[in-house]
Amino acid sequence: MSSVLDQRSAPPAGGPRPAPPRRRTRLLALPEARWALASLLLFLLALPVHLLDGPGWLWGTLFAATYVTGGWEPGWEGLKALKDKTLDVDLLMVVAALGAAAIGQILDGALLIVIFATSGALEAVATARTADSVRGLLDLAPTTATRLLPDGTEETVDTGRLAVGDTILVRPGERVGADGQVIDGAGDVDQATITGEPLPVAKQAGDEVFAGTVNGTGALRVRVERDPSDSVIARIVKMVEEASETKAPTQLFIEKIEQRYSIGMVVATLAVFGIPLALGDTLDSALLRAMTFMIVASPCAVVLSTMPPLLSAIANAGRRGVLAKSAVVMERLGQIDTVALDKTGTLTEGVPYVTNLRPLPGSDLDDTALLALAASAEHPSEHPLARAVVTAARERNLALADADDFTSTPGQGVTATINGHTVTVGAPARLPAPDTGEQHQEVVAELEEAGRTAVVVVRDGVPVGVLGVADRLRPDAAATVAALTRLTGRAPVLLTGDNERAARRLAAEVGITEVRAGLLPQDKVAAVKEWEAQGRKVLVVGDGVNDAPALAAAHSGIAMGKAGSDLALETADAVVVRDELATIPSVVQLSRTARRLVVQNLIIAGAFITVLVAWDLTGNLPLPLGVAGHEGSTVIVGLNGLRLLREAAWPRLTQDTA
Repeated sequence: MSSVLDQRSAPPAGGPRPAPPRRRTRLLALPEARWALASLLLFLLALPVHLLDGPGWLWGTLFAATYVTGGWEPGWEGLKALKDKTLDVDLLMVVAALGAAAIGQILDGALLIVIFATSGALEAVATARTADSVRGLLDLAPTTATRLLPDGTEETVDTGRLAVGDTILVRPGERVGADGQVIDGAGDVDQATITGEPLPVAKQAGDEVFAGTVNGTGALRVRVERDPSDSVIARIVKMVEEASETKAPTQLFIEKIEQRYSIGMVVATLAVFGIPLALGDTLDSALLRAMTFMIVASPCAVVLSTMPPLLSAIANAGRRGVLAKSAVVMERLGQIDTVALDKTGTLTEGVPYVTNLRPLPGSDLDDTALLALAASAEHPSEHPLARAVVTAARERNLALADADDFTSTPGQGVTATINGHTVTVGAPARLPAPDTGEQHQEVVAELEEAGRTAVVVVRDGVPVGVLGVADRLRPDAAATVAALTRLTGRAPVLLTGDNERAARRLAAEVGITEVRAGLLPQDKVAAVKEWEAQGRKVLVVGDGVNDAPALAAAHSGIAMGKAGSDLALETADAVVVRDELATIPSVVQLSRTARRLVVQNLIIAGAFITVLVAWDLTGNLPLPLGVAGHEGSTVIVGLNGLRLLREAAWPRLTQDTA
């Protein structure tokens, strides 16, 4: 890093953290809002003229304009639906308003149009704001980045032009332009907008950074590892936008009955009009009662009961890094009663770590010296176990010696000359048979019994130590298992292709009692189908190609996104982008809350319709009051569904369980 870059001013420590940009749709940017506002203003101009017995041509013209501005759009949509042999509720509202005007209730009809248009505008605003909460994530990513060319010069480019393999420079105070890996430099990066971490995170070479996070101090050189269109932010936006275009099963059911309901309502309206008229009622009275009945019996609130809670839940989960691919998925997650978890990459981090250092007697090495010797030999290797050894040495800040005459044999290990000694590091069964007895073999057996992978270090032909390497359990694994147990009433099951011994040892650590190990992909599918045949609704959580068939077969599937295979990510119903296992019980609980709100909304809508219809049939329900009650119920259920957009709506189950 040049001194010029390092001396550049950075945000003061402890100062205010940059707030994420907000993208909010302006109210008047929506055509529904503009037409509703115009209709309201015209109504307010006509009302005093009408009440004060002003010129009829004036208030008549203003009321007519009110009808046109507030009713043309829903009327046109209704006519297009009617052309497709579909009876639209919007058209029924417009017909009711025109019917009221036909019998001289011009003021009441205009009020119906205004309230109906306002209700539609509120619905449009709510939908737009839900989308804003997701699409606003795009604003976190900067529009330009500083790309470093091979000759060392810099150029400013649009972030959309960055390609995998490019190197970008991120100065102090700048936002990272793309998902990638730090290859040089160090800095404290504020990634609260992506991961929710309250404090900046120290980043250095080898660490991952996300587009849109803010570099606080120090300059970073970052190698782009994802196309901008495939960044964490872009994936959130894409998946949630796709989800907003889907319909949940409850919504589809409502749409199926809506047509029959609307036809029945028309028939009932004709009966409410014709029967009293046949019994001697006046035309105006019978028509007014029929128009009021049509309004209060319309299922607008029922239709609006389902999608707002589910879409709000999707947006909230998306902000927390859980991408539900559809509203169908969000609804189904709340139905699960059995959870099957993969082991490697799901309950564990999927990366090997050194867990044991066992110098052998007579080697004159302690833990630190053994690790330094092994890491020096392994340093040039790219094997995952070698990376684990080198990482452990770096975490202890150990100085590594130069490795001369390095050779690597696939499946066996590496050999190098370290400070004049020939050092070999590799698998016990693959190393040349030592002539010093079986002492190291006892240590190997002990580590393998504990579920570790043993790595033997040999110096000048003599074993001097054994390293134990294992896949590290996720810190939140036990709390997640406990939370899922509480939610479903039964402990999750471990489905893994690993050996029985290692699987049961890990299961015991996290509180899982049922283990199915040594499974091939088809075996996992068979287990899922077995539970489904028993009437269970199974959630499978995995990350690998071998998990994809089970993810597809299950009632719901969730993939761990950070290291998940492309096949698993495509097959799963939802993706945990940031690999936070604890979000899984949270999103299940959020889904259940959304389902409860759907039921609440249906009850509210049904209660309003029942009361208003009964009042109109048995008494004399004023048209304005019927309009207010009908549209009020629509607004109530819409706002009730949007409650799940709040930050407080995200469950924190693992904290309660821990």
